[in-house]
Amino acid sequence: MNDPYKVLGVSPDASDDEIKKAYRALAKKYHPDKYKDSDLADVASEKMKEVNAAYEEIKAMREGNKGGKSRGSKNTGNGNYSGNPQYNEIRRTLNRNNIGDAESMLFAIPTADRNAEWYFLLGVCNMKKQNFMDAQRNFDMACSMDPYNDEYRSARDQLRTRAGGYGGGYQTNQNSGGCSGCDVCSSLLCADCCCECMGGDLIRCC
Repeated sequence: MNDPYKVLGVSPDASDDEIKKAYRALAKKYHPDKYKDSDLADVASEKMKEVNAAYEEIKAMREGNKGGKSRGSKNTGNGNYSGNPQYNEIRRTLNRNNIGDAESMLFAIPTADRNAEWYFLLGVCNMKKQNFMDAQRNFDMACSMDPYNDEYRSARDQLRTRAGGYGGGYQTNQNSGGCSGCDVCSSLLCADCCCECMGGDLIRCC
């Protein structure tokens, strides 16, 4: 591939923050949602792939991977960050439903290092806690940072679809003294969505 620094338009001496800012600006510029009905959709898609690859290549080189190849931290498009033990452990913790421990592990990660995977996993935490509005914001951020990741987009779209189809949307705070049948149904469906995001299935019929 081309020089990853040239792709992002930064110097090899640029700081990590400068590189991250350059990447986010390009990701916003070439985001696929901006070109849905445009003749430039394919061009923008290819450019976005190049930008993502360049950013991951730079991160890998700076983390000390020899040869400039990322061993797992590179996004494969399905949410698999197998080369990042920290995020893998958080996923395993979530699969055991230890939400508090997972959140503690997430918030122990420095702000500058919080990538798309971080926001996705925080969204899963909020899903499990039934904080659906917060989860939606987290998934939106993950998709904004990594727009071609199928796992992130699936979680975001499933939550949007189910929020629109059951009760007109999810609320993080309930003002009433109890919950209706629709509230229970919505909660179960969102819990199922969360399980599906992490590879399981709570409600097998949907």
